[in-house]
Amino acid sequence: MQTRPFGVLGEISALTLGGGGVGQVWGQTTREESVATVQEAVAAGVTFLDMAPLYGNGEAEIVVGEAFGGHLPEGVRVSTKCLLGNPHEDTVHGTLESSLVESLRRMRLEMVDVFFLHGQIIPDGAEDRYQGTTRRTFVNAVRPAFERLKGKGLIREWGITGIGIPSAVLETLREESPPSAVQAVANLLDSPGAMKRYSEPAQPRDIISAANQFGVAVMGIRAVQAGALTSKIDRALPDDHPEMVDYQRAAPFRALAKEMGESPASLAHRYALSMRGISTVILGVKNRAELRECIQAEVEGRLEEDLVKMIDKVSGQ
Repeated sequence: MQTRPFGVLGEISALTLGGGGVGQVWGQTTREESVATVQEAVAAGVTFLDMAPLYGNGEAEIVVGEAFGGHLPEGVRVSTKCLLGNPHEDTVHGTLESSLVESLRRMRLEMVDVFFLHGQIIPDGAEDRYQGTTRRTFVNAVRPAFERLKGKGLIREWGITGIGIPSAVLETLREESPPSAVQAVANLLDSPGAMKRYSEPAQPRDIISAANQFGVAVMGIRAVQAGALTSKIDRALPDDHPEMVDYQRAAPFRALAKEMGESPASLAHRYALSMRGISTVILGVKNRAELRECIQAEVEGRLEEDLVKMIDKVSGQ
């Protein structure tokens, strides 16, 4: 598998295995199958595992612990996250550290390579309208806490999930001390789906561009937009759910994929891998069959520019 630059952490694989699938967020699977999926991903060249306590109430992290028994193969890196909200600033460090320690216990590790703030960063004064961590809390308490955790040797670097209010995310990326990594939406619809809980335009490509400008590594998320860019969504959702709305929007894309003789999921992953400024694309697979399709998509390589333009056209970009 190809590797790509990932900021201060050097090179990582073009694909990252995310914890949503193996943590049973994206449809049903078993722990046995999840463990086998993690092991096969690493054997296929995946060198980054992206976990979080929220992925199955710790299940994804337990899977990593069982897969490798606390001894990650050489060159394999791992991240986890903490959903903080907007607590009193005096409690931030303790909350982050206790969450991290529990994650390390589940994964049977002593440190993680990247520790992400999970959830939204929101502008100051927006607490009454949105749930998330305000910029003030981030600057005064979260960033210093991350640096303390680095000093303790519990994390190598820290990052943010770029799913919050875009203006606040962009401000965070442009600061003098930016995160080492950001997780940003990277799909052909430019859609965060149900993660969009704000009134501003999503601006995922602006976030990716700003990250590149300020030396922040980008991990692409939602390549298949939670199933909307696959042949069929694998869980029951109402017709007005954002993922179902995107599924309907993507009908011309699925028709194009069929015409090309390629599955929509494979083509969507190749599109995300072809986007400029993406260090790695995070997979939400829940079993080995889905993993193999994504691995093959990476083997097929980046899309030609003309095909990217065609996909953009049928997708309304």
